[in-house]
Amino acid sequence: MGEDEEEDYMSDLFIKQDVRPGLPMVRRVKEAIQKEEKQKEANERNRQKSVKEEEKERRDLVLKSALGNENKGFALLQKMGYKSGQALGKSGEGIVEPIPLNIKTGRSGLGHEEFKKRKAEEKLENYRQKLHMKKQANEQAADQFRVRFKNKQEERKMEGDLRKSQRACQQLDMQKDIDVPKETWYWLEPEEEDKKVEEDKDDECTSSDLSVSEKLQLLTAYLREEHFYCIWCGTTYEDSEDLSSNCPGDSAADHD
Repeated sequence: MGEDEEEDYMSDLFIKQDVRPGLPMVRRVKEAIQKEEKQKEANERNRQKSVKEEEKERRDLVLKSALGNENKGFALLQKMGYKSGQALGKSGEGIVEPIPLNIKTGRSGLGHEEFKKRKAEEKLENYRQKLHMKKQANEQAADQFRVRFKNKQEERKMEGDLRKSQRACQQLDMQKDIDVPKETWYWLEPEEEDKKVEEDKDDECTSSDLSVSEKLQLLTAYLREEHFYCIWCGTTYEDSEDLSSNCPGDSAADHD
């Protein structure tokens, strides 16, 4: 078969060709990447090195190479019995490798690195202290919130007990044909009745001078003495003796 003749499409060579969709595009992308990498390597080889880079290369090359007999210090050591690779000292307890060189390339003064390190440590310590103080402040705020929340709950409970006592006092007083409470706040005020403005503002015996706790204490004492009634037991006893012998106490804590 001549070279100019077309290849048989039923031949093995034609069948083995990879004709998957998109494969030529992937191959072209790979070739482009490889070409770009080769170009970068060529540019790196052809790039003229700076003076600092050349100095560093020469310095590294010299430091890596061992001292020869032409070095006067090494020659003196050999005369005193030193052998290459042997530790220094009479009994061989010294160093084997020379003290490394710390090349200073920056323009800062001596001790600047230690100063920077110390400043960084101080900054870190200040940051830790701030975090600790913030944590303490958050914990203190949380404790204060819990105390306020607890006090608020106790205050609401006392307000509920006070209203309960006022309703009981009004019912028990009316059962005894008492039309006027001993104190105005002993009974619940009607919601439809408008509150009157006090004429005498200097009167210090008003109910507003008493706290909810004080009102509750006075009213429960009145109910126990006058009606032999305990709001926490919810029971009216026959007399004071029956009350003292069967009621646990005169406060909510005694009934918990």
